[in-house]
Amino acid sequence: MADVPLRVISANSASERRITPSWSITTLKAKLEPITGVPPSAQRLSLKASGGSNTIHVEAADEDNTRLSSFPLAPYAELHVGDTRPPGARPNYTDTSGVDKYVMPEEEYEKKTDSVLAWKKTQKLGRFDPNAPSHEQVRLEALEQEVRQRGIKVGKRCRIGGEDTRRGVVKYVGEVKQIPNGIGQWVGVQLDEPVGKNDGSIDGSRYWGEPSTMKHGVFVRPERVEVGDFPPVNDLEDLEEI
Repeated sequence: MADVPLRVISANSASERRITPSWSITTLKAKLEPITGVPPSAQRLSLKASGGSNTIHVEAADEDNTRLSSFPLAPYAELHVGDTRPPGARPNYTDTSGVDKYVMPEEEYEKKTDSVLAWKKTQKLGRFDPNAPSHEQVRLEALEQEVRQRGIKVGKRCRIGGEDTRRGVVKYVGEVKQIPNGIGQWVGVQLDEPVGKNDGSIDGSRYWGEPSTMKHGVFVRPERVEVGDFPPVNDLEDLEEI
């Protein structure tokens, strides 16, 4: 009997194989092990005709002597190879996290002339474009635009972070060089209550007011400032009363 082409499908592989009907089930399982990675003792075989819905299990009480010709081997039918082992006992052939990989040193990569990096340098793209604004410049412009869009100006009433307990008056708008890595616009606010971080000065540089032990001052980024009609909160008033 001529060999029959079948599509062998398992969790980790799929390929077309020619099956000899005179093989026993035991012989077939032995030949499937190097293809699927599933040991014969854990294989559960089933046949499914191409385009069909019926599934036939390929199994027998005596698999050493049961021939594949006993089953309806149709050309290009699907032979599914299941794995009866618990998931934790199955090798994961697709997980490469534990495999040692070569990582090219950055210095060596930068010297290559046939890399994407070299092409970007030649084409003056991205950070190699002399006319492109730097990340720092983009950040500065974004902060300045935030100040304009929010209408933040010295003398305006405001609140910080949407909290009514942190209302106050804008006292300063600009750079604060004493803040580490704090380039760009900052907003100095004199809070109504002493719940701030300073008295309007940082590291000996005063931006507004007089020296005080009460911490009414705070510096925040423009996106945290909401300008509007926010009068000082009177604890004696019921704010929810109309």
